[in-house]
Amino acid sequence: MTIRVKREALREVVEFLRDHPELRYNHLTDLTAVDMLNLRDEPRFDVVVQLYSIPRRQRLRVKCGVNDGETVPSLVPLFAGANWLERECYDMFGIVFEGHPDLRRILLPDDWDEGHPLRKDYPLRGYRDYVQPGFERPAPRVRGSLPRPRP
Repeated sequence: MTIRVKREALREVVEFLRDHPELRYNHLTDLTAVDMLNLRDEPRFDVVVQLYSIPRRQRLRVKCGVNDGETVPSLVPLFAGANWLERECYDMFGIVFEGHPDLRRILLPDDWDEGHPLRKDYPLRGYRDYVQPGFERPAPRVRGSLPRPRP
């Protein structure tokens, strides 16, 4: 089951789902984002929270839409496990989680300045040429589409 909430209400809704005695969604299994570029006009991203009720053995997906530049309330005050998951969303998509205790890159180097690699408008090979160790120059860029395999 999936429910959609306003991004401003995400923390309050998840807290209600966690604390209500008949619901008890007390385990955060995942938090991620989906770039909806070219699928709809706005909001650009969906933040997706996967919850699990251990006593009831039921799963629930909570989604909220967020545009580029908007913030989402952090779930770290509710689930400590949201810390690294929100950092990953920030790193890969550029989504800022308001109230996060230590929002910084987790997968990419701290000095990464080439954008957010999981956005659909991010170039397949990045914005700059990269020289692999042991090579003198970067691999040539492929322009256009790749050839189709022959039957």
